[in-house]
Amino acid sequence: MNFKTFSAEETAEIANKFGQNAKKGDIFCLSGTLGAGKTVFAQGFAKGLGYSGRVTSPTFTLVNEYENARLPLYHFDLYRLEDKNDLESIGYEEYFFGNGVCLIEWPERAEGFLPPNFYSVKIIYLNENAREIYIENTGD
Repeated sequence: MNFKTFSAEETAEIANKFGQNAKKGDIFCLSGTLGAGKTVFAQGFAKGLGYSGRVTSPTFTLVNEYENARLPLYHFDLYRLEDKNDLESIGYEEYFFGNGVCLIEWPERAEGFLPPNFYSVKIIYLNENAREIYIENTGD
């Protein structure tokens, strides 16, 4: 699926629809340059799950957990991950294969740990307002 958005609100709205339809065990891998809109996508997605609180990027903690929604949401930011084995130390299996939904920013840093079936979300920065978003289920 391909989308073009012209505001942060439009990006969040697309993500909202995916959050509304998310199922237990879904993993969404968010790729894009710094400032592309990955956190905006995460905010819209969380809202679609029914989470009404503030959603921020877990840049320094690796993962933020949002429990007060239809499904638990685990939002990873692996940008500062120094060693893939750090994922083991935080118990990634409980997140990736648990009862919630995962959003993973910088998923290439988790190569070898991801299951074969996930949603690849590529956000391409076009200009200050415009983005192209490509979403593909790798299991299809």
